[in-house]
Amino acid sequence: MRGLELARAYFEACGAPMLHAQFPEWEDRLAVGLVGSGSECLGYDDEVSQDHDFEPGFCIFLPEEDVLDRRTAFQLERAYAKLPAEFEGFTRSKLSPVGGNRRGVIRLGDFLEARTGTRDGVLTTDQWLRIPEHYLAGVTNGALFREGDGEFVRIRAALAVQPEDVRKKKLAGRLLLAAQAGQYNYPRCLRHGETGAAQLAMNEFVRHAIAVIFLLNRRYLPFYKWQFRALRDLPLLGDEAETLELLLTTDNGATMARAKYDMTENLSSRIITVLQDQDLTEAVCGDLEKHAYSVNDGIADPALRNAHVLTAVS
Repeated sequence: MRGLELARAYFEACGAPMLHAQFPEWEDRLAVGLVGSGSECLGYDDEVSQDHDFEPGFCIFLPEEDVLDRRTAFQLERAYAKLPAEFEGFTRSKLSPVGGNRRGVIRLGDFLEARTGTRDGVLTTDQWLRIPEHYLAGVTNGALFREGDGEFVRIRAALAVQPEDVRKKKLAGRLLLAAQAGQYNYPRCLRHGETGAAQLAMNEFVRHAIAVIFLLNRRYLPFYKWQFRALRDLPLLGDEAETLELLLTTDNGATMARAKYDMTENLSSRIITVLQDQDLTEAVCGDLEKHAYSVNDGIADPALRNAHVLTAVS
C-alpha cells in the first residue's frame, strides 16, 4: 500500500469517525490530508521507503488561534494521539512533544511559515526567488482528503504556479550556468587534461539542465534524491533523463568525452527549441548563454529584469 492510500484509509476508518463524534462543529471546517515532506507525498514511495517514517497518519490543519482556540487545539491533539497505534499492519510512531511532526494536528500558519516564511502563503517577489522549490513542492504536493473551509485549497492553488517573471529569472540564471559548465568549461577542462574537473563541470551542467527542464514544464524541482524520478514523468524533455544519468555516470576518456559533449549540445538544442516554442527567447543560435540573456530581456518587471542574471540561482 502506498503512503497516500494508507493515510486516506486510516483517516476514513479512524480519523473521520473521531472528528464526527468529538468535534462535530469542526469536522467540516478543518482541512485534512497528507501534505509536506516525504516520498509518500510525492507518490514516489515503495518498499524501500518503508524503512523509516512510513506509518498510518494524516494531518489536521488548524486555523489561527483567533478562529480555533488553544484549548480546542489541545483536545484535537489528544484525540489524534489516542487513535489506533496499528493499522493495516503498520505502526504509528509516537508524536514528538517538541514538535517537528510530519503528521498530526498542525496549525496551518505554522506549516506554511516553516516552508514559505509566511503564515498566509502570500509571497513577495524576493520570497518567490529565494524559497527553495522543494519547499514549495512541500506545500502543493500530496492530497487533501477534506477541504474544510477552503483556505488551504486557495493557498495551495496560489502557490502551485510561480509568477512568470520569476520563472524567467530562474530560467535565465540556470541557462547561463548550464552553458558555462557544459558548453564551455567541460571541453576546456578536458583540453587541460583535468578529467576530474571536467566531470565536476558536467555535474554542474546536469544539475542546471534538470532545473531548466522543470522550469520549462512549470513544475517545482523536488529534493535532489527525487529529481530523476520526477524528471522521467515530465511531458517536456522528460525523455532526456537517461542521457542526463549517462552524463553523470560515465568516464571522460577521449571517446566517451566526445560523445558526452555531443549529448550536451543535442540537449541544449532541444532546450532551445522549447524556449522558442514558449516564446521565451529571440536569440537564434545554439549558445545557451545568449538565450539566457534573451530570456532575461523578456522579464516585464524592470527592477527584476535589471537585477543580476544569477539573482534567482543558488
